[in-house]
Order: sequence, then structure tokens, then C-alpha cells
Amino acid sequence: MFEGLFQPMHLLVIFVIALLVFGPKRLGEIGKGLGEGIRSFKSGFSDDKPETKPTALEAKPSVQETKPPAQETKPPSPEAH
Repeated sequence: MFEGLFQPMHLLVIFVIALLVFGPKRLGEIGKGLGEGIRSFKSGFSDDKPETKPTALEAKPSVQETKPPAQETKPPSPEAH
């Protein structure tokens, strides 16, 4: 029933249709989400070793540091000498 399903031409047509439906930016986000899900699924089965690489969500800080606004410095006036 599924012997000819994953031929290269069929996969190319499916990819082009997905690209047209979702667009390149959204398709990248979907692929990233699928990859993280598969990685999490695999790490759930292999409890032997802990995962050493942080995921993209863990690597980003939750609160960004804010810098105070830069103060303007005035050049010394020529009359001060």
C-alpha cells in the first residue's frame, strides 16, 4: 500500500506545497519545533545520560538587562583654558 509513497519526486512536491502554504519563515519555525520535539522525545527514552545542550528556550534569558541611557558629554569650552 505504501511502497511508492516516499519517492524523491513525491517528497519534492510535498515540500513545494508546504512552502506555498506556510511560507519560508513559518516552515523554518515548524521544522525547528519538530526537531526540538523529536530531541525531547528521544531524551525521554534515554535516561542513561542527561542532556548537556540547552534548548533554544533555555538558552535565552527570560529578562533582558537594560542599560541606562547614555549621558551626553559636552566637549570642554575653549574659554575654560
